[in-house]
Amino acid sequence: MAETAKLILGDKEYEFPVYTGTEDESAIDISKLRGQSGYVTLDLGYKNTGATTSNITFLDGEKGILRYRGYSIEELADKADFLGVSYLLIYGELPNQTQYDKFVHEITHHTMVNEDMRKIFDGFPVNAHPMGVMSSLVSAMSGFYPESYGSNNDKDVDLHIIRLMAKLPTLATWCYKKSQGHPINYPKNKLDYCSNFLHMMFGLPVEDYEINPVVAKALNKLLILHADHEQNCSTSTVRLVGSSQANLYSSISAGISALWGPLHGGANQAVIEMLEAIKADGGGVQKYLDKAKDKEDPFRLMGFGHRVYKNFDPRARIIKKAADEVLEALGIDDPILDIARGLEEAALNDEYFIKRKLYPNVDFYSGIIYRALGIPVNMFTVMFAIGRLPGWIAQWKELREAGQPIGRPRQIYTGPKERPFVDIADR
Repeated sequence: MAETAKLILGDKEYEFPVYTGTEDESAIDISKLRGQSGYVTLDLGYKNTGATTSNITFLDGEKGILRYRGYSIEELADKADFLGVSYLLIYGELPNQTQYDKFVHEITHHTMVNEDMRKIFDGFPVNAHPMGVMSSLVSAMSGFYPESYGSNNDKDVDLHIIRLMAKLPTLATWCYKKSQGHPINYPKNKLDYCSNFLHMMFGLPVEDYEINPVVAKALNKLLILHADHEQNCSTSTVRLVGSSQANLYSSISAGISALWGPLHGGANQAVIEMLEAIKADGGGVQKYLDKAKDKEDPFRLMGFGHRVYKNFDPRARIIKKAADEVLEALGIDDPILDIARGLEEAALNDEYFIKRKLYPNVDFYSGIIYRALGIPVNMFTVMFAIGRLPGWIAQWKELREAGQPIGRPRQIYTGPKERPFVDIADR
């Protein structure tokens, strides 16, 4: 007999089925709760609510497990490249050589952006935040590809997927180049995905730009590590917007806006801002470790611990090695990065942090890498968005193919009861 859960409300009893996933995650299916009892559940922030079933990403925060379509993040980061992982997330299986070559070829040959998009881009002031610009430009792509509205043809959808994967890095580099007062660089089809991005970001028309393979490799790992992370705020936003049958561009634009929030995608930026503050105060690492331990002190050690991973962040173990390799290869002398190393070493050997499992997380190390590469802090979340794009696409595609109904959360109203209208003269 299938397991059920019982709910007793007054003198009435209700039974609801228990749903179990392939990794033995269990959930009480309350889909019929309101219809049977008139009640809804109240779960602020949806921390205990499963809004969907999904076969894309499995995450176990207690055991430090992250898998894409069943493949461990450790193996993927070590053996795959970002476009291969993107194909896995979007289409469900690792590509064979023919599928991979076709996917890479199509993305490589769609990296150019319609020149009319430049007119929209040029309308933004030089100090506009790149995430606002990115969200706007991705939304504007709906106008450039009007066939994306209401199209259910798989070939059409695949083309929109290719366009987004290809053009988002190009749009990102536009933002950076404008902030520097530099002309934009056009993509080069002879370069791989990560190398092409580095060329568009840092190349100058007056000299040849040499791709550092250590940097390209580290960027590839970072993008893989950020590619999906289950039903977080931006992913849930993409799915909710997509549930209205909004097109891919509108849904991804909404995801970018959600990621922009400092409580979501801005964690690695907060790490660098914290390090800058420590430097401005004299660079005393121990002082700030003591402040972090003091319950009366509002200071928070950014980039340590994780909301989901309770023991360790599996992505941090991978990216720490890449961070060390980048810093060694570039030979950078930066007091901010010296402070970061000091914080990392002290926290990993301090009983207070060890006991509370406050380990450096992926945001700590990604912030260090971006800093070392010369990427400004206001571009950090843009880098996150480029990495997360295939996960957003996969989630939108899964929802579309499952025919999931439009999302419509309920609420508990706490405002005034019905009251008579008062004429303005009597208020």
